[in-house]
Amino acid sequence: MAEKILVVDDEKDITELINYFLSKEGYDIICAYNATDALKLINSTPFDLAILDIMLPDESGFSLCKKIRERFQYPVIMLTAKVDAIDKVTGLTIGADDYITKPFLPLELVARVKAQLRRYKEYNTPTDNAPHKTIIHSGLIMDLDTQECTLGEKPLSLTRTEFAILRILCEHKGSVVSAETLFKEIWGEEYFNKNNNTIAVHIRRLREKMNIHLEGRDFIKTVWGRGYKID
Repeated sequence: MAEKILVVDDEKDITELINYFLSKEGYDIICAYNATDALKLINSTPFDLAILDIMLPDESGFSLCKKIRERFQYPVIMLTAKVDAIDKVTGLTIGADDYITKPFLPLELVARVKAQLRRYKEYNTPTDNAPHKTIIHSGLIMDLDTQECTLGEKPLSLTRTEFAILRILCEHKGSVVSAETLFKEIWGEEYFNKNNNTIAVHIRRLREKMNIHLEGRDFIKTVWGRGYKID
């Protein structure tokens, strides 16, 4: 059965473009042009992924994303015409998994959708026959099966992407991991352009969450010009 994707954007040329390219890949696309209609679909239709424009005529895409996260865990990709980092941080803070800035390359969107669906399936596939895996490092405990995380014995609420970044850095502790490497490991794709700061935005939000429990100590270090590391 084809994965079902919700596309919400009030610009019909954008929804038609997305519909065309994703339908060619075999996905079942359902479009809405405002938050009200989108919410009705969300409450009545089982989706595998949602693509939400931030600027909608009746309600923001941020608000719609929050409502999705109250009930569902499928991936959410935000579309934004804005370039301010605050918009990207806001989207990731409320539970979005990724964002794409307009104008975008259709093939980039397709690649991001495939990567998010692939990761979602991996994280939600039963692993009864696999050994239980846990990462323990400097007060951090990560359960790779349940995707639960604690720091200093306090729960750490992370998105799937934040969890994946932290896992990769811990698995390479002591070594520098570049943003390009993190991006490729998480999304399975190369950077589409040199200005892509997706990883930097996720790292910033991850640090904000972790620093609450660290009393000013940096868990993730930036090695300028090279990437990130955990000692």
